Amino acid sequence: MRILGIDPGLRRTGFGVIDVDGPRLLYVASGTIVVPSHLSLAARLKTILDHIREVAAEHRPDIAAMEKVFLNTNPTSTLLLGQARGAALCGLADSGLEVHEYTALQIKKAVVGSGRAAKEQVQHMVQRLLALNGLPAPDSADALACAICHAHLQPVALALSRNKLLQGTGRMRNGRLLG
Repeated sequence: MRILGIDPGLRRTGFGVIDVDGPRLLYVASGTIVVPSHLSLAARLKTILDHIREVAAEHRPDIAAMEKVFLNTNPTSTLLLGQARGAALCGLADSGLEVHEYTALQIKKAVVGSGRAAKEQVQHMVQRLLALNGLPAPDSADALACAICHAHLQPVALALSRNKLLQGTGRMRNGRLLG
């Protein structure tokens, strides 16, 4: 399975692509979409949208994972981040990808083991988990971490959805499969 991870931002949007082969995580590509700040807001959002489409077309992922918007003390910054995230979501949806969303806490916990990990710790763990020769750039590392998070949490999500499906058919009660 190929996963495209996205770390959205209005100035810099990171992307990372990994392949999952059983328990192995394989690095495919990563980078940062740098959005010129002199452009109008609409043009900046279109830049994100277009580049996400290009990345999806080039690497043909099976699924996408994206970091959820966090709330911060500056409402204007939060709104702008939400708009950048929306442009990235539209690019992924336009590419026909199912998108899974994770909080920064979930991503850090899945990759580093602590939801309070520093950015540098995330970079180092991404480097180690993907056997990279060098430290990935911060935005790329965050996007790769998002993809790794999905790879680690996907089996759990599949098991939970399977349980819900079985409960709906009456073949499962109290968490136990009926013959």
